Amino acid sequence: MFEKQLNELAAQHLTRRLTPLHSGVGPVVEMAGRQILLFASNDYLGLAMHPEVIQAAVETTQRFGAGAGAARLVSGSLPPHQELESALAQFKGTEAALTFSSGYLANIGTIPALIGQGGLILADRLCHASLIDGCRLSAADFRVYRHNDTSHLRSLLAKRRRAQRTLIVTDGLFSMDGDLAPLPELSRLAQDYEADLYIDDAHGTGVMGPNGRGTAEHFGLEAVIPFQMGTLGKAFGSSGAYLAGPSTLIRYLMNTNRAFIFTTAPPPSSAAAVTAALRVMQREPERRTRLWANRERLFLGLIQLGFSLSPSVSPIMPILVGNAETALSFADHLFTEGVYAPAIRPPTVPDATSRIRVTVMSEHTPSHIDHALTAFQRAGQSAGLI
Repeated sequence: MFEKQLNELAAQHLTRRLTPLHSGVGPVVEMAGRQILLFASNDYLGLAMHPEVIQAAVETTQRFGAGAGAARLVSGSLPPHQELESALAQFKGTEAALTFSSGYLANIGTIPALIGQGGLILADRLCHASLIDGCRLSAADFRVYRHNDTSHLRSLLAKRRRAQRTLIVTDGLFSMDGDLAPLPELSRLAQDYEADLYIDDAHGTGVMGPNGRGTAEHFGLEAVIPFQMGTLGKAFGSSGAYLAGPSTLIRYLMNTNRAFIFTTAPPPSSAAAVTAALRVMQREPERRTRLWANRERLFLGLIQLGFSLSPSVSPIMPILVGNAETALSFADHLFTEGVYAPAIRPPTVPDATSRIRVTVMSEHTPSHIDHALTAFQRAGQSAGLI
């Protein structure tokens, strides 16, 4: 049975394989015995390899061990987890925060805890898979609105049952297109229709806003949006996720969020690493400055080469290809040229929208970007895209 299904995927150029990585996730990595420029990492600020972050993880492992032992409600809550949650709440300007082992777990646990049978969830069509799965796990009615189409969302809100509990769900920064959700309009609609707004700010955290606090800060809406979710394995360079908000909400989730209650806590080392990364990020705002300068250099270069890019306003810059086979060929040629930026294909993205999802880091140098642009030019010409 599995062989047949694998053959069907292969015929559509949709099979996946793991690419061995023999180094850390810096801007230059070791793959297949070669030094390769990495333009696929979500470690936007280069904190995963920062000495202070690594040292915090090492020292915490030596003191508290490699694992947490059990869920925090079972075996106790270690100091690194509590310190991280206090630091996150302070960073986000909220009363409290709660951490999870991954963003996927945070979403599939939090959404069903926030709304259940008899309620209504309205989610953006391009929401991350974990958000969609969280919506489906809830017993609420579930509808999808067209991507960033607030008129469509308003029409769905107007059709709901009177006084029906409603949750609007969206990414803050969409991971496969690099565009932002229209949070001001979504926030107004939520207020007009007495709905709650749930934002997954996985890719906005650490990147968007004057202080890197995310898309709500970018739009000046931190005081209006009561709670936000984000991850710790992207700009913060470690692993896990958080939900920040009022202390009553956090206490409620500790008692109702199945992903928190029934999952072993994240390793204490990863929590300590994020706390250290927060300190570095706030102490070194020049990292975000470099990130955005690199983003502009690479984005403008790709546009000038003639590539078709999505309307990205972020360090995520998808080159739209369409055909999965062509996208794979493009990625293979890039690798030959010394650049790793893999093809993204269905079901990660909708049919006929395969792409090369290019991401940039603060630690890329101008010469890295210039080398990459030469590689993209050659690969694009070989694939017939430019």
